[in-house]
Amino acid sequence: MKSTGVVRKVDELGRIVLPIEIRKVLDIKQKDAIEIFTDEDKIILQKYQPACVFCNSADDIVYFNGKRVCASCVEKLKTQF
Repeated sequence: MKSTGVVRKVDELGRIVLPIEIRKVLDIKQKDAIEIFTDEDKIILQKYQPACVFCNSADDIVYFNGKRVCASCVEKLKTQF
């Protein structure tokens, strides 16, 4: 994990502002969905991408090493490796 050096306070409603520089680098636009993960004492924000990383299918998605992969692509990977 890489530190950005940016610190933001949580407001009364529990919100934080993502700096424009970070949004540009990660291609996060207004109204984009952000997925929230936790890992022990960490909060991880990630741009929401509901589809398979290989074929963009949104059916039968599973997580493999933090990436979304559909069942069809999992089967193809099994036969290739």
